[in-house]
Amino acid sequence: MNKLRAFLKRKDIVFSGKRYGIDALGAMAQGLFCTLLVGTILDTIGQQFGIGFLNAVITGTYTIGGLCKAMVGVGIAVAIGYALHCPPLVLFSLIPVGFAANAIGGAGGPLAVYFVVIVASEFGKLVSKETKIDILVTPIVTVLVGIGFAALVAKPIGTAASAVGDFVKWATVLQPFWMGMLVSAVIGIALTLPISSAAICAALSLTGLAGGAAVAGCCAQMVGFAVMSFRENRWGGLVAQGVGTSMLQMPNIVKNPLIWIPPTLTSMITGPLATCLFKLEMNGAPVSSGMGTCGFVGQIGVYTGWVNDVANGTKAAITAMDWIGMALICFILPALLSWVFCLVLRKWGWIKENDLKLEL
Repeated sequence: MNKLRAFLKRKDIVFSGKRYGIDALGAMAQGLFCTLLVGTILDTIGQQFGIGFLNAVITGTYTIGGLCKAMVGVGIAVAIGYALHCPPLVLFSLIPVGFAANAIGGAGGPLAVYFVVIVASEFGKLVSKETKIDILVTPIVTVLVGIGFAALVAKPIGTAASAVGDFVKWATVLQPFWMGMLVSAVIGIALTLPISSAAICAALSLTGLAGGAAVAGCCAQMVGFAVMSFRENRWGGLVAQGVGTSMLQMPNIVKNPLIWIPPTLTSMITGPLATCLFKLEMNGAPVSSGMGTCGFVGQIGVYTGWVNDVANGTKAAITAMDWIGMALICFILPALLSWVFCLVLRKWGWIKENDLKLEL
């Protein structure tokens, strides 16, 4: 047993929740961002502003953005492999593994890639540099294990993920108030935790009203923390949290969990407003549902969905009410409500001076 532990340590194979639940999941979101999200943004900019080279077909039916989106499985695989500290030959061998898992997984492809790549990475690391023909052994083992495992589990994983996502979307349509509140709060909390709300939304293909509720929850956390901590962090903190990530507050949340109350309460208000009053749907890329105001990707995703809905005839036009709803749900209400709730908690002594201070 000691020899096995020493061998695994030498291979940097660590079976832990942090390695797989935080590092790998966070890397998955980065892989999604650099492929699917960037591709969606480029396509949207090209279409809306009539930029020729962004609209041009590079090969087959692919634009520049289309090529980015086609590489989503590869991007996730390489990002996760990097987070798991894979040696070069293992890392590069994950390229076909990621592509295969995403293709087989269908709508739940990103989640299938996540599980398959973790297994392929660890098996690849086990054999890496153990033979004199490493240049052959490591890629062959990594590819065979990865694609073989994908053939077994990717489709069921994809089907299960799609089923869960479809259930959440169905339940949100059936019970927009309660599910709007639940989805908004849960996805918003996931955004601030050191896990990936974007990866969760992508894995579940969370769109429609449920996607709109998720956007509301993420914006409540990001804009909420940015505004309520303005007195401590000023403009740098406003931008870092409002356009970057509310995850920066995690060390302070550990010290005083009560600071999480204002943005979470806000999300429980804006979520139902998004689903019941403004009918805010997120019909762009599912990963956008979990991004909030990070780089304004959530808003770009909502807008992309509007454009797509108008193009396919499911929406007559983008109305002034749509824009008012987005502004209120994504920016105005999160800022106002979180500030008011925080002010009350400061007066009660639940939140004290510098409880929200960031080390910027």
